[in-house]
Amino acid sequence: MTSELVIDVHGLRKSFGDHLVVNNIDLSVRRGEVFGFLGPNGSGKTTTIRMLCGLLTADAGHGRCLGYDILTETTKIKRKVGYMTQKYSFYTDLSIEENLNFIARVYDIPDRKTRVQQTLKEQGLYSRRNQLTGHLSGGWKQRVALAACLLHTPELLLLDEPTAGIDPIARRDFWDSIHALSEQGITTLMSTHYMDEAERCTRLAYLAYGQLLVTGTVDHVIETTGLKTWEISGEVTTALLQQIKLIDGVSQAALFGRKIHICAMEDQMIESALDALKATAAINWQQISPTLEDAFIHMVKQSHGELA
Repeated sequence: MTSELVIDVHGLRKSFGDHLVVNNIDLSVRRGEVFGFLGPNGSGKTTTIRMLCGLLTADAGHGRCLGYDILTETTKIKRKVGYMTQKYSFYTDLSIEENLNFIARVYDIPDRKTRVQQTLKEQGLYSRRNQLTGHLSGGWKQRVALAACLLHTPELLLLDEPTAGIDPIARRDFWDSIHALSEQGITTLMSTHYMDEAERCTRLAYLAYGQLLVTGTVDHVIETTGLKTWEISGEVTTALLQQIKLIDGVSQAALFGRKIHICAMEDQMIESALDALKATAAINWQQISPTLEDAFIHMVKQSHGELA
């Protein structure tokens, strides 16, 4: 992987009417990275992605994508970007091959038929090429969408929640494909709500309510919060969970399987309360490293409180 910046934007801002959706975002992504874009619904992820590839024009800010100006050279950007939208957007009454042929015509790809056949084989779709896309499962639809993104050999993939609604096996296959593309120098920026997927990214950006909260590796993102986390095991019940939520200083508490995870910023007060609780309930506790999900929930709550 080189240090070349594929995305380098500063001060991006976008409003729809009086509603500020993206507020002064700075973002940089290096060639070959698998960059995770996280945030709750309505946080501005999709709007940012669309500004990067020229489908929306920023109200303010500047920058470059694939070396082209995001304000004045959007046509050039679109030719080198593969964009997968949240909603499956292919003709359901056409076959897989027919859909890919249509996309190839849109991009005016040379030797179109050969390129379509090659892509069908590379993405494991050749045996299903005559199947109507409307009859495909979620995982196969997602594979068709990725194939369409790759037809014109883009340098950058922008994927908007590409694995939503597909089964775990299809998700794993998808990630194998993304990492293989990364090895070839293709950069991916993808939004996701899945914490296990976010942990597979080389770097992350957390966006909430239009604000970019933090950018960095998984470890850096977790460290930035300053959170401390404890795991409680033993006779764990929902009643115990509600009792723990009332402890002063607890910022969040949730069931993780048959255990409870609690998070706070200060350890002495929490551990004293847990010792007192242990004297009356058959539980054990230990301090553990915070998870990415712990960090994510903490930052979203903190941002919401600051903006409320």
